[in-house]
Amino acid sequence: MRNVGRRRAGWAAFAALAASLAFVAAGCGGSSSSSKGGTTAAGGGPNLPQSIGKGEGKLSLVAWEGYAQPQWVKPFEQQTGCKVSRKYAGSSDEMVTLMRSGAGYDLVSASGDASLRLISGGDVQAVNPALIPDYANFIPALKSPPHNTVKGVHYGISLQWGPNTLLYNTKSVSPAPTSWKVLYEPTYKGKITVPDNPIQIADAALYLMKAQPDLKITDPYELNQAQFDAAVKLLKQQKPLVKKYWALASDEIDLFKNGDAVIGASWPYQTNTLIAAKAPVKDMIPSEGATGWADTWMLAKGSKHPNCAYEWMKWVSTPKVQAQQAIYFGETPANTKACAEMDKLSKGSCAQYHGDAPASYFNSIKFWKTPVADCGNGKTDCMDYNAWQKAWTEIKG
Repeated sequence: MRNVGRRRAGWAAFAALAASLAFVAAGCGGSSSSSKGGTTAAGGGPNLPQSIGKGEGKLSLVAWEGYAQPQWVKPFEQQTGCKVSRKYAGSSDEMVTLMRSGAGYDLVSASGDASLRLISGGDVQAVNPALIPDYANFIPALKSPPHNTVKGVHYGISLQWGPNTLLYNTKSVSPAPTSWKVLYEPTYKGKITVPDNPIQIADAALYLMKAQPDLKITDPYELNQAQFDAAVKLLKQQKPLVKKYWALASDEIDLFKNGDAVIGASWPYQTNTLIAAKAPVKDMIPSEGATGWADTWMLAKGSKHPNCAYEWMKWVSTPKVQAQQAIYFGETPANTKACAEMDKLSKGSCAQYHGDAPASYFNSIKFWKTPVADCGNGKTDCMDYNAWQKAWTEIKG
């Protein structure tokens, strides 16, 4: 559910937002009270822990569905004594709401359209990447990406990344789709499903970048009024075609299993799960490219189990666990050493999920980020996230 930054200039647009948040973020860097606090550790920030203390016995996660599976949770519990509970969220908005609910969650697997909101809101605290041994093996641009690192202060540990895909039933959809256009046409009216998420406006904008070049959209998250209105209009036209806006990945899986949907916007996780259930499906990245996610484990400001949280960040950063999650979900790990582990678990999976992909593949994905008024081009006439949320409510009717 859920992204990340790597070698790319595309993340430069985050810089303006990061700068605007810096004064807030500087005050958000807390310390883990039960860890052995120090002065300033690697990555900057005040009073970061210098070691991981004794586990508190519990850990509460807010995560994308498929991010806390028994095959890596149970060994973690046995090794650390930290009993894991988790709440799956269907959108970044839900993750932000849950982290602000006072329910006592320790960690959240935030994507790029939520992470800076959590930082600016003071909902998460600074972390010390020096306590995560495999952090040294991360691809360079995922060590300090703008969506989780502000003025050198780390507010989380990067995890995995991947594209949003076009999923279709191979028996019902013919010919095989090549464009996102199929989601906006009546051919499969009543059999289409898309995420229930305001960030879906970016998918419409991505399609319009090529479908209506006169709009001059250069970034699907930086839309002026005219560009925004065009994307919203397209989504309102799509509304009668949609069977259901899915919240959880399992919702979309059920739609395809039951035959209620035959095509839709998806994640590789749904494809993997459906194929394992013998459903006739495939996914692909259309000719217009794709949006995507890059996820970060972020530590709640008031976490009651910070030591278990650090143990979890260590655990899920190791090559084997990164490989397990990458294969299960259908995404790409942050740890460069996970590729070999992926092929041990499933031959050819490293290449299949782009674990050895060149920078060009990473750069082709327009990763989720929070829309702000600052367009990143010297203008401040872009529609901010409040406008996106309001429009999405109107789109759904």
